[in-house]
This record gives sequence, C-alpha cells and structure tokens, in this order.
Amino acid sequence: MKKVILAIAAIATISFTSCNETKKEKETEKFDTASVEGLEITTFGVRGNCGMCKSTIEKAANGVDGVAKSNWDVDHKVIKVAFDSTKTTLTDIKKAIAASGYDTENFSGSESAYEGLPACCHYDHEMKMNQ
Repeated sequence: MKKVILAIAAIATISFTSCNETKKEKETEKFDTASVEGLEITTFGVRGNCGMCKSTIEKAANGVDGVAKSNWDVDHKVIKVAFDSTKTTLTDIKKAIAASGYDTENFSGSESAYEGLPACCHYDHEMKMNQ
C-alpha cells in the first residue's frame, strides 16, 4: 500500500512540476526581428494555463506550413506569430491551435483534444484573452 501511495505522490509531483515554467524560461523565446523580416507578424488571444499549454499551442502554430515562429505569452494569453501569408492564412493558424484543444478568439478548441490535455491544461473557457 505504501508503494502505491508513493507512486501516486511521485506522479502528482512530476505532473505539477511539468506544468510550471519559470518566468526566465518564458522570456527566452522572444522574437528576433531579423529572423522574421519580410513575414507577417500578428498577435491574437489563445486560452491556456501553463508551460505545457505553451508548448502545445506553439507546436500547433509552428506545425502550419508557412509559420516561421510563434510565442505564446502564458500571463497575457496572447500568441505572437510570424508567418508567410503566401503559404498560409491567419484562419488556418487559429484552426490548427483550436484543433489541439485550445480556444482562440474566433474558434473553440476541439473538445476531444481538450479532454486529452493534462489536468493542469484544463483552462476556464470564459477566461479573458488579452490582445
């Protein structure tokens, strides 16, 4: 019984710490303007909670052909995206993020993807997204 309790405590600790991210880590992924020169840069709201959300949201955005870089701000619930508008649209990027389970200002996240997110990533669907 002690082993089961210890295993549960270890899993809970790992889950909790993986959802946290230090401010220093968040600030390291700023846009280098030279690296995105000539691309369209825009920002829009995306709901989420933590560092794991950040990883999933940015992976979804960066997975769209034509997206060069993205950076989701955990505190302000806003993503900044640099993309080639001849290869993709802002709507395509927002749909990709929604498909990963996260609400954007125009699209609701996929319910099945949302249910598959870690517990710490289950955000309030009414939370404010800044712009």
